[in-house]
Amino acid sequence: MGKKKIWSFLLLMLVALSVVLAACASDDASESNTEKENEGTTEEDTGSTAAEDKVLVFGRGGDSVSLDPAAVTDGESFKVTQNVFETLLNFGKQDTTINEGLATKWEPSEDGLTYTFTLREGVKFHDGTDFNAEAVVKNFERWANGSEDKFPYYASMFGGFVGDESHVIESVTADGDYTVVFKLKRAQAPFLKNIAMSPFGIASPTAFEASGDKFGDNPVGTGPFKFVEWKRNDSVTVEKFADYWNVGYPKLDKIIFRAIPDNSTRLNSLLTNEIDLADGINPSDAATVEGDSNLQLFERPSMNVGYLGLTTTRPPFDNVKVRQAINYAIDKQSIVDAFFEGRAEIAKNPMPPSISGYNEDIPGYEYDPEKAKQLLAEAGLADGFEMELWAMPVPRPYMPDGAKVAEVIQKNLEDIGVKATIVSFEWATYLEKARNGEADAFMLGWTGDNGDADNFIYVLLDGDNIGSNNYTYYDNQDLHKILIAAQTEVDEDKRNELYKQAQEIIFEDAPWVPLAHSTPLLAGKADIVDFLPHPTGSDKLTNVDFK
Repeated sequence: MGKKKIWSFLLLMLVALSVVLAACASDDASESNTEKENEGTTEEDTGSTAAEDKVLVFGRGGDSVSLDPAAVTDGESFKVTQNVFETLLNFGKQDTTINEGLATKWEPSEDGLTYTFTLREGVKFHDGTDFNAEAVVKNFERWANGSEDKFPYYASMFGGFVGDESHVIESVTADGDYTVVFKLKRAQAPFLKNIAMSPFGIASPTAFEASGDKFGDNPVGTGPFKFVEWKRNDSVTVEKFADYWNVGYPKLDKIIFRAIPDNSTRLNSLLTNEIDLADGINPSDAATVEGDSNLQLFERPSMNVGYLGLTTTRPPFDNVKVRQAINYAIDKQSIVDAFFEGRAEIAKNPMPPSISGYNEDIPGYEYDPEKAKQLLAEAGLADGFEMELWAMPVPRPYMPDGAKVAEVIQKNLEDIGVKATIVSFEWATYLEKARNGEADAFMLGWTGDNGDADNFIYVLLDGDNIGSNNYTYYDNQDLHKILIAAQTEVDEDKRNELYKQAQEIIFEDAPWVPLAHSTPLLAGKADIVDFLPHPTGSDKLTNVDFK
């Protein structure tokens, strides 16, 4: 073969080999890309994006404060943690009756001082560790050895911490792998309801021992959904827990809790398909929702109170006549008419009429500016005074528009010679500063956690809870004795009489201006099924599905 032919042959072979190598490289790249795409869409991986996934975007009024349920008192945090953690006992689907939870049986002793819980077997925490009696013991030891700053609800519901005379729980011990025994120092009538509350979700000891104070940033429970991501002031994402003990649940693959502070903006996000479910619908927007065939309106069973708190340790609110004057000065009816559209009733007590022990005979403070001026004069403040009026920065179930309600209150106070300057802060800061007693007067409210009067009056207005949920720093020893007696009393009729006496004392001392008991509204896509708003405001989304 001639030299030219040889070189031509070699050149052809080189081109052919190049084509083959390029094709192989292309195949490898395609295979690699396919693997990466598949990796991004597997059920097990965080942030699943498969087209068939059922993703619910839940619009809420504010961001969480923490995702450690024991460390918070706000409903926005509980909206998430209720689905990541589980408690020993559960409430009914839309009431506060006691049902099975992580415990399948519970047996109280005759004297009410010992409770024995039989735990559910085969339950895993999201980190793969086993749920058992020792895990329950470690959770209660963690809370009991804490402080009001760390675990405010524990102090409120169980009378304090280890070493405190008022601490109700004497011991929590494991009797084998699946039996836990609680011994109490004194009987506590609402003990089982307290145990069922959102703050007492059982966390993985492995996780909280490793994370310490950072556990609230990366929560680990046994719930139907496990934590994925928290973008501060934007969203919290959770996804289906593949090893959830209740086979076949949850129905959803992922939930994104989006913080959208303005009620109207949140509704608009629902109308434009940016979210699927919206909490905190303005009463004035109910007709819009009901008139749209693509949407449905939900009513949350009412169990709340919205109020103006008066910090009783800050002059001039350390004078009972001044506090009574503020009560007479505020036109509650105009507030209810203007902002609740008939979906609320005027409040006169610190708990709603739906709670056993409510005192119907309390007259309430009628709107009477002249009486208010008279009381200010008797207190030596005939020319009025200046104060700060703290307005909530986010809508709440008991107060759809805190800023506008504050403006009404400001005008009412101006009419009696009191100059109120409206101030506000970011939500977590607002709560912290108010809890520290830094406000003259602050707008706030409460959605009941367990349907018991103790959860309103003792938690919010007893001296034991100053620094936790008693933001007014109100402390009346006569009231305290009655509330402790009511906690210990197991006869329901006698308990109710004690709570009625308590409301009489609170009415006279006027640490609050009770404003309204509302019926909170939510709205969602028409194809959402099995969503049942709970009166506690903490909704379990285990059963929720799309048609």
